[in-house]
Amino acid sequence: MRISRLRLMLGVSVACAAVALLPAMGGAAPATRAFADGAATPGLAAARYGHPAGTAEAAVLADSNLSGAVVTGSAFNSVTSTWTEPSVPCGSGGTIGIWVGLDGYGSSTVEQTGVSVDCSYGYPVYQAWYEMYPYPPVYYSNPISAGDHLIATVSHSGSTYTLKMSDTAKGWTKTTTKSMSASNASAEVLLEGQPGAYPNFGTVYFTNSEINGSLLANWNPTLGDASYNGIQETRTSPVSGGSFSITWLHA
Repeated sequence: MRISRLRLMLGVSVACAAVALLPAMGGAAPATRAFADGAATPGLAAARYGHPAGTAEAAVLADSNLSGAVVTGSAFNSVTSTWTEPSVPCGSGGTIGIWVGLDGYGSSTVEQTGVSVDCSYGYPVYQAWYEMYPYPPVYYSNPISAGDHLIATVSHSGSTYTLKMSDTAKGWTKTTTKSMSASNASAEVLLEGQPGAYPNFGTVYFTNSEINGSLLANWNPTLGDASYNGIQETRTSPVSGGSFSITWLHA
C-alpha cells in the first residue's frame, strides 16, 4: 500500500512499516491487523510492508494511519469499491483519504485512486485524485460533497492501467489511462488518516467491493485498524460479501 500521498500533502514523515497482529480478546484469533509505520524518507513506496511484528506487545505499541482491507498474492487485475463520502468536521484539523489500489504491499509501485478530505484550512476540502507512484498524485477539479455516492476502480491489461472515479450524485466520471511496469501483487480498499489527528468521520460503509471481479470476502482479506501511541483510532468491521465498514473511535 502506498500511504505517502496524504503524508506528502501533510508533511508527515513516512516509511518502513510492518504488518502486526493485534492481540486477541479472550484468546480468540485476532480479527484485524495493524498496518504499522516507522520513520523514514517521505515518498518511499511500500516495499516497506509485509513482515509481521514478532509479538502482540509490539503490535499494541506500533502506530498506523491505515484502516481497511488488503489482499496479497499475484496476478491481481482489478479492484473496486463504492462508498458514501463522510461528513468530516475540521475544528481540530486532521485529514483523511479513502482509496482503492493495486500494489504497494511489498512492491515499489502503486496504482491507486480515491478521495481526500483536507482539514488544514479549518473546513473540509474534498478532492478526488489518482496516483501512479513513483510519479506524484494528480488531483481532479470535479466537485465532491459529503453524502455523495462514489465509485473507485483500478484495473489493468498488461502494462496499461485504467483508474476511474465516479460521483453519481454530481454526475461525473474521470477515467485516466497510464502505462507502468508493475507486479500487481496486492489489492487494497483503505481509509487513511493523519496519525494522532483523525477527524471524526463517523462510519464509512463500503459496498460492492471486488477484486478480479470476485467479492472481497472470497479473498479472506487482512483487515487493519489505525492506532497512535497505542490507542486504537478506528475499527474495521468483518467483511460480508463485498461490504464492510470503518468507524472512527478516537483522535
